[in-house]
Amino acid sequence: MTQTPENAPDNSSQGQSKHSETVAGANELNEDLAARLATAEAALANAKDEWLRAKAETDNIRRRSAEDVLKAQKYGVERIADALLAVKDSLDAALKVDAPSVDAYKQGVELTARQLSSVFEKFSIQEVDPLGQKFDPSRHQSIAAVESEQEPNTVVSVMQKGYTLHERVLRPALVAVSKAKA
Repeated sequence: MTQTPENAPDNSSQGQSKHSETVAGANELNEDLAARLATAEAALANAKDEWLRAKAETDNIRRRSAEDVLKAQKYGVERIADALLAVKDSLDAALKVDAPSVDAYKQGVELTARQLSSVFEKFSIQEVDPLGQKFDPSRHQSIAAVESEQEPNTVVSVMQKGYTLHERVLRPALVAVSKAKA
C-alpha cells in the first residue's frame, strides 16, 4: 500500500511531544540554575557582610589598641608619681622650718631618704653598688682604671651608684676598676 497524506502515520504529534519534553526540561534546568544562582548570590552577600563586619571589628581593635598604648605612655608613671609626692612634701616641709638646725636637717634628710627608698622598693627599683665585685659592662660604666692589689677588672671605687628596674638597667654605676700593677 502506498502512503498518502491521509493514511501516513501522524509524526507531528510525536515531534510536538518531543519538543514539549525538551522545552519542559529546559525550563526545569533554567529554574534549577536560577535557584542555584539565587542561593550563590545570597551566600556571597552573606560572606561579604561577614567580611565587612570582621574588617570593622579589626579596625576597632586596632584603634582601641593604639589608644591604650597612648594612655599607657601618657599615664604609665602615674603610680610612681603619686608615691613620689610624699617625698616632695617632705622636702617642702624641710624648707619651711623656721629655726633650722643641722640635726633637724639631718633627721629630715634621713626621713626623706627612707621615704624615697620605700618608693624604690615598692616599684622594684634596686640600687647597684658594685664595690668589690667583678666589673660588668652591662651594669657598670668604668671611668677610671687604677693600680690595685685586687684582681684586675674588680670595682675598687664607686663614684655614683647605679639603678635597675626589674633587672633592667636604668643607670649604670660609675666605677673605677683595678688594673694590674706595672
